[in-house]
Amino acid sequence: MKTYRLHLLRHGLTAGNLEGRYIGSTDLPLCPAGKEQLFKLKEDFSYPTVQMVFCSPLMRAKETAEILYPGVKLYELQDLREASFGEFEGKRAEDLVGSAAFRRWMDPQDPYQPEGGEHANVFSARTRGAFLKLFEFMMKADVTEAAAVTHGGVIMSMLAQAALPQRPASLWACDPGCGWTVRCTPAMLMRDEMAEAVAIAPAGYGEKLKN
Repeated sequence: MKTYRLHLLRHGLTAGNLEGRYIGSTDLPLCPAGKEQLFKLKEDFSYPTVQMVFCSPLMRAKETAEILYPGVKLYELQDLREASFGEFEGKRAEDLVGSAAFRRWMDPQDPYQPEGGEHANVFSARTRGAFLKLFEFMMKADVTEAAAVTHGGVIMSMLAQAALPQRPASLWACDPGCGWTVRCTPAMLMRDEMAEAVAIAPAGYGEKLKN
């Protein structure tokens, strides 16, 4: 049975990332250091060859896709965008420590949602649905190798819900420009609505992390 491989890649660094800000729906471009880092990753490691690239509509993801996969057609998908952090959007954790609302948000036992932000349940349903739809599209189009350039939170949410081995979202965190390779067969998708995480992307980056 044919196997389909999807490479989930986090966008490169933005100024907001370097400043420690909560950047979700804010549409920031890559910063110069972020672009430089991506070109260095391309030089040092091997990104998989793909037939198509799915991409978040936010600038930082599109710019990352264009650096990593120049000339490959991009398919922008709204469901690959990062969550909105509402009242905490664009702010730094160190500036929020005195906020009771922020303390509630940081408590994993508290269901508090930032005012104006995307509800966690909505985000989870959106990202799981997008993950499965990517594989459905690939199978229907007979695309056996594709990349999806998106956001760290999106990748963690997708894999925590629909990847094997099953583990918490925090253990699916990935560095800028990097991510996970997952594979799926039509039988896995139809029977379990799950995929198997098989490697860190790009090739060779996982070995660097061990050293």
